[in-house]
Amino acid sequence: MTQPTKRMELGISTFLDASPDPVTGEAISHAERMRRAVEEIVLADQVGLDVYGIGEHHRANYAASSPAVILAAAASTTKHIRLSSAVTVLSSADPVRVYQDFATLDGLSNGRAEIMAGRGSFIESFPLFGYSLEDYDELFEEHLELLLAVRASEKVSWRGGHRPAFDNLGIYPRAVQEPLPVWIASGGTPESAVRAGTLGLPITFAIIGGMPERFAPLVSLYKEAAARAGHDPSKLQIASHSHGFISDTNEQAAEMYYPSTHAAMNKIGRERGWPPYTRESFDGARSLRGALYVGDPEYVAEKIVLLRKNLGLDRFFLHVDVGSLPHRETLRTIEFLGTKVVPIVHKEIARMEAN
Repeated sequence: MTQPTKRMELGISTFLDASPDPVTGEAISHAERMRRAVEEIVLADQVGLDVYGIGEHHRANYAASSPAVILAAAASTTKHIRLSSAVTVLSSADPVRVYQDFATLDGLSNGRAEIMAGRGSFIESFPLFGYSLEDYDELFEEHLELLLAVRASEKVSWRGGHRPAFDNLGIYPRAVQEPLPVWIASGGTPESAVRAGTLGLPITFAIIGGMPERFAPLVSLYKEAAARAGHDPSKLQIASHSHGFISDTNEQAAEMYYPSTHAAMNKIGRERGWPPYTRESFDGARSLRGALYVGDPEYVAEKIVLLRKNLGLDRFFLHVDVGSLPHRETLRTIEFLGTKVVPIVHKEIARMEAN
């Protein structure tokens, strides 16, 4: 008997980039970028996308240091879309407060909140909140343990190395969802895949370079760890987050997206000692097997279907604002994704997995 096709979810992820436009030089305030985000979430809900995720950052060119607050602003004006962090930098956050913030969002949205917990790709939050980078790994493990304890029980007792202890205290409000979804966000390390599988938590891989198919061994590690720990791998969710942009033609999409991508990648590259990001790098990444989802709706859909075939993903986040783009183009990409890409992806996956 043929197993029913597991529906693939599609959505948007963003860091609310507020960098000056590399073409026009126009800059917007953090306040304006946040208001635009609410407009994006409302549109994503209207066109039928499944999820919208905002990543926590503490840098001048990003407007999203508090994702839960921004997501809450859209909760009462949306009906179906799930509202997630992408990511919450759990290593430098108070897990009790993280739970309370997202339980509040869960109540306001009537059960649509999610937490994507990760270490983050930048380190500004550590000195900002009084943590040492020497404790980088230990902080994440301890804070994740406490977050899951708070999620599991109304009253919690805690002893750890990096947070004051407490005994049998109630944590409120409680989430509508039981349990409140907690995902592990991974940049692609085996340790993260094994941790998420062992805990039976869903995982999101950030696939922003190379060939996505190379993540297949990590997917296998994740499922093997889950099975060893007594979890059913078929019931766990796997997602990916990749940069991308959609327009009328492949050529138009590439010409519109390259300037902001070039500026953003070279800014980060100078900080981290990467080689210069070039048009050749960009064009290679937007090829069929590359990690950049830039093109017309049919081409982007083809790449997402290939991702499903190679990795068996349940969810895909298109991260649009790498650098600053005109707001109308971001909205247009969201509309394309919901009205044109999603139907093609669902139809092709159903056909592919029925054979």
